[in-house]
Amino acid sequence: MTVRRDAGIYGYERALRRAGLDPVAGVDEAGRGACAGPLVAGAVVLPPGKAGIVPGLADSKLLTEAARERVYAQVVRRALAWSVVVIGHDECDRLGMHVANVEALRRAVARLSTRPSYVLTDGFPVDGLGVPGLAVWKGDRVAACIAAASVVAKVTRDRLMVGLDGDWPAYDFKTHKGYITSEHEAALAEHGPSPVHRMRFVNVRRAAGLEPVPDPAVEPATSVGAEHDVHETQEDG
Repeated sequence: MTVRRDAGIYGYERALRRAGLDPVAGVDEAGRGACAGPLVAGAVVLPPGKAGIVPGLADSKLLTEAARERVYAQVVRRALAWSVVVIGHDECDRLGMHVANVEALRRAVARLSTRPSYVLTDGFPVDGLGVPGLAVWKGDRVAACIAAASVVAKVTRDRLMVGLDGDWPAYDFKTHKGYITSEHEAALAEHGPSPVHRMRFVNVRRAAGLEPVPDPAVEPATSVGAEHDVHETQEDG
């Protein structure tokens, strides 16, 4: 399959349809790098032609919260099929983040009401989908169905984190959504982990007194603030 560089965000789906592979699903996750709350995966099948053109569609991380909500509404209205899967913090701890991530993506595809002929995934291949697939580098920026899945996953997870903020207001989940920021680290240091924090993450274990706090004179401080700074202990095996 050849996709022209100037084909735009819908180029992958058009190329696959020309090759006789239709429908095409995109799948993506939100929350892998967070140290609290669930992991959420979304899967989306967009229709061909103008019906599948989603106004404002882009990688969820590049959209404002208001824009994501608008795009989400368009995706769920226009999609031939869409699904969302929530993997709780406890299952993330039990499985490890990589295994939980792959499992979430598989479940999201399996729950689609329309069985895809091909699946596009963001960044890395996922086996066990039951149909052929392709891992697309920065897929949520270059493939429409993956971008749509990223929006569905992100909006769903953000809504869940706002709900958890009502249960655990001391951590301000509504603002940082469970990702590692300086404010989140300060709340962890003051209050310790909440019941929805992921205990596989080193910063959470330190806040719980299960890991030694590094001496800054010996060990450089770990960076915080970026959504994909994963502070997980190496327990996946």
